[in-house]
Amino acid sequence: MAVHDPSHRHPGLRFSPAREATTESATTESAIGEAAAGRTAVSAYVLAGLRLLTGFVFLWAFLDKTFGLGYATPSGKGWIDGGSPTRGFLGGVAVGPMESVFHAWAGDAWADWLFMLGLLGIGVALTLGVALRLAAVAGTVMMALMWMAEWPPARHLSDGSPSMSTNPFADYHLVYAVVLIALAAAGAGAVWGLGHAWARLPFVARHPWLR
Repeated sequence: MAVHDPSHRHPGLRFSPAREATTESATTESAIGEAAAGRTAVSAYVLAGLRLLTGFVFLWAFLDKTFGLGYATPSGKGWIDGGSPTRGFLGGVAVGPMESVFHAWAGDAWADWLFMLGLLGIGVALTLGVALRLAAVAGTVMMALMWMAEWPPARHLSDGSPSMSTNPFADYHLVYAVVLIALAAAGAGAVWGLGHAWARLPFVARHPWLR
């Protein structure tokens, strides 16, 4: 008669419930960590692409207004040809509480230089991924002034004609300002940019607001 002896079972063929739970927990945590790392990497590349595209917007505006490339600025009317980058836009303001102020600024040399240097500086900073905080501040100020020049809340211009505003608040100037702030807050200059190298420079390390 055969007798079944449980002691003959190999002890290494079974896991205790506690060990199985620990193994499953470690596997789950590892999978979650890998997924989070993947999402972080994708987000970094998306922000880098957004940074480069936004930088091109500013750089192109600078180049077109400087050389009269035939888009927003007609050929032969560029800054180097004696044209004023601000006269047309500010001189054409027809609504808003700063209408007369913008008319007074239109075509002034200081306004032209500040506007063009702003476009160039913001465009270069975004393209290279450096000084994003400064670019965000300068760009937000510029976008705020341009928002006030177009004054989206108005339904009619000063002469009573329709303003053609499509939204009383959120226009593209506001969107650009938010994008600039988001890029600076996220430190989006490291991927496809010189953000890390810039941050290691001694004078930048001493003054974090330059990052």
